[in-house]
Amino acid sequence: MTSELRPGDIGPHDDEPHDDSIRDRLNWLRAAVLGANDGIVSTAGIVVGVAGATTDRSAILVAGVAGLVAGAFSMGAGEYVSVSTQSDSEKALLAKERRELEEDPEDELAELAQIYVDKGLSPALAAQVAEELTAHDALAAHAEAELGIDPDDLTNAWHAAWASMLSFTLGALLPLLTIVLVVADLRVPVTMVAVAAALALTGWTSARLGYGPTRPAVLRNVGGGVLAMVVTFAVGSLLGTAVG
Repeated sequence: MTSELRPGDIGPHDDEPHDDSIRDRLNWLRAAVLGANDGIVSTAGIVVGVAGATTDRSAILVAGVAGLVAGAFSMGAGEYVSVSTQSDSEKALLAKERRELEEDPEDELAELAQIYVDKGLSPALAAQVAEELTAHDALAAHAEAELGIDPDDLTNAWHAAWASMLSFTLGALLPLLTIVLVVADLRVPVTMVAVAAALALTGWTSARLGYGPTRPAVLRNVGGGVLAMVVTFAVGSLLGTAVG
């Protein structure tokens, strides 16, 4: 005997994002987590490396702040350039599609119908779907089916840049504050433990947001971060000894 879902019941796939806006928010959140992850790893590598060369708190602080500022601006600028390039390409494709719709609407309608035939609809139903979608919003229908673009939801390069800078900065503050606030004898091991814990959290979060297995993601994240800190600490220690 099968049970029917009543209004308010949770279906078997209700934990998955079905709406484009939900998916977009998850993508932004995942990007923010990854930006924070980069801030944690890169800044931890810098401050732990400098701590391997010297116990001077001021030197460690200056290096960490410089790394944080440079990294944040680098992330923001890189994200702005990347998203701007993508946005320019999307706008150019939309302009091309708009021009084709004006110049040859019949061929464009046939092309849209064929897309739905290729997806499994019968020719008659595909033609009906194409006609109704075109009548409602021709550009949106063709852009989504042919290009995978929503004309009303193009990515904002400035939003991406600021989000990347902010997430990187927040991530970088953890190792920076930890290493300058802890006493000299314990600052490196305490920082490594704090960073490993933070990387475990960001790895778990990114895996959950992407509906992937959490254990491999956590192990990869923590392993990579710890390896980076160990290597930079060793390099800093060797350089500090050589210079000293």
